[in-house]
Amino acid sequence: MTATEQSVIRITTASRTFEGHEDDVVEVAVFPDRRRMVTASKTLRLWDLEDGVVLKIMEGHRSYVRSVAISRDGQFIASGDLGGELIAWNRDGELITKPIKVHSNGIFSLDFPPDSTLLASGSFDSTVELWNTKTWQVQENPINCGAEIACVRYSPSGEHLAIATRTNIQIWNPGKRECIAMFQGHYAFFEEFNVSLAWTPDGTRLLSSGGDYDPTIREWDTSAWMQVGERWKGHIQSIYMIAVNPTGTLLASASRDNEVRLWRLSDRRTIAIFKHTNEVSCVTFSTDGKHILSGGEDKMISKWAVPSLEVILKDQASDDALREDTAKEQVADNAQQTDCEILTINTTARDACITGDLATADRLLTQEINTDSNDYNSYANRSFVMARKADWDRALDDALKSISIQPSLMGCISKGIALCGKRQFQDAMKAFDLAFMFVDENLNKTRLLLLIKAIALFNANQHEEAILRVQELATTRPDANTLACNIVEAYLHVQLGLNVLNDAHGVRHNEVADHFASAVNTIRFSSMSPIHSKYDVFVVLFGWDIKSLWRTAHQNWCHKLLQAGRLPEAIKAYRYMMDRADEATKACCLDWSTAFKQDCSMLYAATGVTDLAAGGNDALAAGNYDRAVELYSVAIDLDFATDTIFANRSKARSGKMLWDDALLDAEKVIELNPSSYFGYELKHMALHGAYRYDEAIEAFKIMLFKLENAPDTEITNLRQQYVGLSEAEGVIEESIKARLDNAPHRLLNTFTGRLCDREVQIDAFKRSTEYKELLSSTLVHVGLRMERIQDVVAMYFRYVMLSHRWEGKEPLLHDIQGKVVYDLDPVGGITKLQSFCATARDMGYRWTWIDTCCIDQTNNVEVQQSVNSMFIWYHHSALTIVYLSDVPPSSQPGALASSAWNTRGWTVQEFLAPKFVLFYQKDWSLYLDDRSPNHKDSLAIMQEMGDATGINAQALVAFRPGMRDAREKLQWVSARVTTWQEDIAYSLFGIFGVSLPVIYGEKRQKALGRLLQEVVAQSGDISALDWVGQSSEFNSCLPADITSYKAPPYTLLSLSEDDIQMSISSLRHVMAVDFVLKIYSQLDNLNAPRFANCRLHLPCIAFRVTAVKRSRAQDQEIYEVKADGLHDLLITTEDKLIQFSSPRPTMQTFLLVRPWNRYLLDLPDFAEPSGLAELPDVADDTQSEEGYWSAPGSPLQDSPGGFPETQESVDSELSDRALRLTARLEQPFGAFLLAQQRGGEYQRIASDHDIIAQVKDLSSILDMIKTLEIL
Repeated sequence: MTATEQSVIRITTASRTFEGHEDDVVEVAVFPDRRRMVTASKTLRLWDLEDGVVLKIMEGHRSYVRSVAISRDGQFIASGDLGGELIAWNRDGELITKPIKVHSNGIFSLDFPPDSTLLASGSFDSTVELWNTKTWQVQENPINCGAEIACVRYSPSGEHLAIATRTNIQIWNPGKRECIAMFQGHYAFFEEFNVSLAWTPDGTRLLSSGGDYDPTIREWDTSAWMQVGERWKGHIQSIYMIAVNPTGTLLASASRDNEVRLWRLSDRRTIAIFKHTNEVSCVTFSTDGKHILSGGEDKMISKWAVPSLEVILKDQASDDALREDTAKEQVADNAQQTDCEILTINTTARDACITGDLATADRLLTQEINTDSNDYNSYANRSFVMARKADWDRALDDALKSISIQPSLMGCISKGIALCGKRQFQDAMKAFDLAFMFVDENLNKTRLLLLIKAIALFNANQHEEAILRVQELATTRPDANTLACNIVEAYLHVQLGLNVLNDAHGVRHNEVADHFASAVNTIRFSSMSPIHSKYDVFVVLFGWDIKSLWRTAHQNWCHKLLQAGRLPEAIKAYRYMMDRADEATKACCLDWSTAFKQDCSMLYAATGVTDLAAGGNDALAAGNYDRAVELYSVAIDLDFATDTIFANRSKARSGKMLWDDALLDAEKVIELNPSSYFGYELKHMALHGAYRYDEAIEAFKIMLFKLENAPDTEITNLRQQYVGLSEAEGVIEESIKARLDNAPHRLLNTFTGRLCDREVQIDAFKRSTEYKELLSSTLVHVGLRMERIQDVVAMYFRYVMLSHRWEGKEPLLHDIQGKVVYDLDPVGGITKLQSFCATARDMGYRWTWIDTCCIDQTNNVEVQQSVNSMFIWYHHSALTIVYLSDVPPSSQPGALASSAWNTRGWTVQEFLAPKFVLFYQKDWSLYLDDRSPNHKDSLAIMQEMGDATGINAQALVAFRPGMRDAREKLQWVSARVTTWQEDIAYSLFGIFGVSLPVIYGEKRQKALGRLLQEVVAQSGDISALDWVGQSSEFNSCLPADITSYKAPPYTLLSLSEDDIQMSISSLRHVMAVDFVLKIYSQLDNLNAPRFANCRLHLPCIAFRVTAVKRSRAQDQEIYEVKADGLHDLLITTEDKLIQFSSPRPTMQTFLLVRPWNRYLLDLPDFAEPSGLAELPDVADDTQSEEGYWSAPGSPLQDSPGGFPETQESVDSELSDRALRLTARLEQPFGAFLLAQQRGGEYQRIASDHDIIAQVKDLSSILDMIKTLEIL
């Protein structure tokens, strides 16, 4: 290996690939959360970087996508296509805007500034548009760049926008719409396209890449917009994209030559090559900088591990050792072939030339010539002295005399210099060309001769040509030692600056400053380099002051920037100089440095800032972060830095979300004051902002340690302001537990396709970026922000439920446990499962639940828990998807109503419980193509559901579980069917808000009986007793089947207020008020109905049947019935009733009863809760027997101590209610027939039709009010 060869790590196999695109991948962008990325091809895809799965295919573009960008805060995605249309998306890949066409040609580049408030779009129509990310409208007129645009990139501060066009690179101030710089870039070389751009994180350098004719990377100094150093060579074809890592130490380049190269910015060398099989179009770094992601014609994204620092340092050490050996060889070579070998001159004359004593040098050389008239070297040397005196005639005479005696290298050089001085350039070039005959193919001498030739041209005022020759010489052999070229180019730039200063037309400070900037950028040697001794040939020939070149260039650069009014740049130049100066140089510059800093301070004082730190503090307090950073930076650059100033600048940079810069300042605070906690607090803030949460938490732990161990009690007390790590973890843990208490125990992870139990779910959360961010942010806030903790936990654990019909072979728990559902054969129910998970995943949901495989059907305890929790799970779901497998695509309205899904028992609660529902058709497209986020908000769909189910609109949209109106709820499911007969009852547990044992095998009647028994017992609602059909074996007052509720209940005609008032008026004349009050009091004192051991204790008004007579009509058994206190009535039943009458009585007692309904008492209605609280809580419409349904104290009892007026008012109101009750009791009512059994209990005789009775005589009703026990 030669000295110039360097080792490169070559990698041909990616650590991971992301496959799925069908066309070339042209762009890749990574989210700041480190978990996701977006890729652009014909379509966009949103990926999970950890799991490698597609989270969403983002459709919307009508042409090929050519560019994509993610906002720095991770909230927006923007994409542009070849048709010139732009689409904005949210972080989950959902459309924010429809395609917007502003550009007339393709959009080839997009970029957001650091604050994400704008978006820049660059197009081949030669314009850049700036978009407001709040309104997604373009701002003002476009920036017209005059040529096709390939790349737009905001600077790290957002102050500048760099634009790469076909013919130049433009730097704009986007806020002012001003172009502040423009240079040809790669176009200056073979008219090549400027293809890609990238900023270093500190904003001091802009890097660019070129096309096929200049496949290099060029580095530009952003203070002067001049190229820095040599071009980066390695690629052999177009470099399509470049990217800089987050720390600003590495650069990645993607090329048409099938390679991604990894470069080190410090020395511009390639350290690794990643080989693709096809052209590479795009490249970026992962957010943590540990990986490179690249893609192109291979139609996938490849993920490459960035070589570790250890590997790079090992290679660097090897290369450094190699370079050290090479340097030693060069020193030895230079010792043998020193520059002075070109000049054969005695030491005394040489020293006189170096010190500028040209008279002595002239005298000494003349003496040598007088001693030996054929001393051609002395003639040549005296020609050099004459040239330095600008005595060009004598210089040429001596040169010609030297050559006439004997042609030599020195003679030709002296002739060339003299002819240049006489401006005879053509002859001068011939003289220099002849000089090459004497260099013996020695590269050092050749290079030196070319430099002398260029200097001679420069001294003859051929400035541009001279400098161009030096630059070309440096780049022709970039692997060779270019120090001499650097020295010469730097000196020529300094001389140009000094020439402008001496211009009689006045000082042009900006021009002068730019010349000195070019000199500084060319210098490749340190301030302590002994270049004046090694390259004294330039001193002898031209009288250069090389010894002070470094200092002269830097000081003049700083000073002229200051005089040009470019104060911030002047200060940065000063800092640049001081950071690179050795101690001896700093000592030499001490007086100048002090004066320069005073000048800068005076200029700031003239603007009202007498104290830079105080001014920064004021700006920071006012939230003017830009100004604060500026003033603190000036203080730091002018050597006024303290740990406090670094700390405050870190705060200001954090305020601007310049997290990497803020972190550097925080590290400086720690360095300056390692015992303080404050640096670690700032470090935590910066790391948190940069999404480096693990490191942020570690920094916070150190901060707490510093606080707890601080010697100052006041500082130790600050510890109380912060939450400890264990405390924060505990609070988050409690929030997780509270959230998961209402969630299924097993859920499917839509990203991984794996079934996860609760422990795995929690573990996944604790490993997630969301958890780490939450933990990190929770630590630093005084008090615990419970609302945000709950929001983050809720967002992570939100899940989607599926409502569907079981069909054919459905996958069970054992079929998918330990497997990836996406990898299973898509047959039968697996296809439905895969589509369900993919649909939820594409909408951004992580977790899903389906009853087929998320419940262990073999575990009775789990089954019972699931049945009793099902309603709660659906209610707390973020979304319930209803899959209509029998509704084909593009169906018309009405298909939902006729779907078999609407006939199943379980689907009632699965629809009523959730707040958000979406209906999907057979092909997993939305029903009626309704793309609203919640179909419960769709009037058309809800109208169709109401018509199909008979459920009222309020319940469909916002159902609340409970036992009120039990008869209505039973009617909703009366026509529904279930696979297991018991399920018709179990599916109602959640609707009624009850929790009961699940006993498969108990049969339908018992399951339904237990449910209705619980409803009546808990609520006292007797509407469940209103049915027609067969009696249940569980209890005769309950139906044998749910279908008994299918017929609507008999609706009694309600009395109008006028009718009631007329009836009350009539009653006042025929019935004593005391009697009416007694009826009211006795009914008021009845206990609520209750069940015990399948026996119903029913409060009622019981009318004794006195006669039963059978008559047949139309093949039905109809009985004429007479009862005490009732009008005669007819009863239809399949049961055989005993006929009897008063003359022929029966031993068995029959009663017609009116179940007592307390609502007839007309008591004030208690306000129900305004919203649904935690489920199951049925208190919204029920009370215990000891509560609402328990009998209050008799309203007839006197209120002790009451005022007479108040008592009269109460008596009047009570009398009115009693009369209103009596009026209602006279109206027809629904009754049922009871037959007394041997034990004195009663049994209901079922009827095929409603039994409608009416009171004939209220006088005997007091004796009929009782509570009966019914079997």
